[in-house]
Amino acid sequence: MKTVFVASTTLLLAASPVLADAVPWAESNVGHSLSFAEAVALSKSDLQKLIDRGRDLFAAKFTIEDGGGRPKATQAIVPTKRKRGENAAFQRTGGPDANSCAGCHNDPIPGAAGDFVANVFVSEGFESADFDSIDAQFSNERNTNTITGDGLVELLSREMTAELRAERSQALKQAREAKQDVTVKLASKGVSYGSLTAKPDGVVDVSKLEGVDTDLVVRPFSQKGVFTSLRQFTVNAMNQHHGIQPVERFGVRWTGSRDFDEDKKPDEMDEGDISAITLWQATLSPPTVRTDVPDNWKTAAAAGQKAFTDFACTSCHMPTLPLKSLSFTDPGPDDAAGTLRAADVKEPIAVDLGQRPWAKLLKRNDKGEWLVPLFGDLKRHVIVDEGVAELGNEIMGQRFVERDVFMTAELWGVGSTAPYGHRGDFSTLDGVIRAHGGEGRQARDAYVQADDTTRSNIIAFLKTLVIAK
Repeated sequence: MKTVFVASTTLLLAASPVLADAVPWAESNVGHSLSFAEAVALSKSDLQKLIDRGRDLFAAKFTIEDGGGRPKATQAIVPTKRKRGENAAFQRTGGPDANSCAGCHNDPIPGAAGDFVANVFVSEGFESADFDSIDAQFSNERNTNTITGDGLVELLSREMTAELRAERSQALKQAREAKQDVTVKLASKGVSYGSLTAKPDGVVDVSKLEGVDTDLVVRPFSQKGVFTSLRQFTVNAMNQHHGIQPVERFGVRWTGSRDFDEDKKPDEMDEGDISAITLWQATLSPPTVRTDVPDNWKTAAAAGQKAFTDFACTSCHMPTLPLKSLSFTDPGPDDAAGTLRAADVKEPIAVDLGQRPWAKLLKRNDKGEWLVPLFGDLKRHVIVDEGVAELGNEIMGQRFVERDVFMTAELWGVGSTAPYGHRGDFSTLDGVIRAHGGEGRQARDAYVQADDTTRSNIIAFLKTLVIAK
């Protein structure tokens, strides 16, 4: 991988500055890091080369020559100095804990999920994130999510955010004109997010919101639903897992330093390379449905899909969500400070996902919208109650999301992504279904009370939802 990557770097950047000593045996796997302007130029001349660079960066094993490691900085999402000593080169607590992105996201293909052995430990991240214990009072343990299809997921979240905010704006306008409170139910793409009340003076009562933050940004990524975009996810992961510090958050603009982690490697990863990684992830093929199975499996899966619907599993695991546009732009519209934003650049990089070969397999509704078969709803739910509490095994909140609240897991690909649950505690689909409490309790009880054949049929159906190798 190393030799291929260095050679491709030279090819990609023939018209751009590259390391003078970039030889095939160099121990830097990044070399010259692309600026955003260089990424834009490359996207116009050969978009696929930019995406391929992202693929190579995702697979690259970062070294100290690339800036790997962060001796004087923590894993916190807000740039934070260590309070004492130096951070170890690799540790299983606060990281860095991986050589490459593909070290965890690799099963069954690069960009997919990970075994229990790839679990990581994350803290709230807003303050110190300077811990040396895997005890639950200091961190939450997390299994690796798949990224396949996440370009479509992010596009869905962008449209849903825009629709929810438009509903809020309309309510404020009506309240101002009528000089009285206006309550509006918030919904997008068939998903209900509760309600809000707009007051004539512009104040908004958000106490009845459900499953979304008060700013109405739908954050689809991570088990808790706290990351807005693939770009934000990438920036966070580079620092936490690899000690590679992206310039857009850890550079001069926000820290006043070109070497915030004091590892003697300035400006470790520029905005253009973050774009390359983001775009490669965004263009990954979504999961699919297995059809190469015996007739008895097909029969069982068909019966299982019907039972899955009858038991109301689809109230959260919605089979499809409609998407109006397949145009993915980077940076996107909803990121906050510390992640490159659309307002920070003259023009974003645009990728038409409709031109990807896999897009031809997406079905469309009578409005011409693409139907994204994610089996999810991009909404947080309470998944624990007093009777069924196995998934409530965290004692720390994350980003102001309660401990018993999790984002609905998209089930496309679930047949390829064992183990299950946010920690990977469950080795079987049967086990994680039985662990559903809270808002999933009714569907779980229907499953538990069903006969063995019906339960087996549901597993047969879920096992056909796979990530193609």
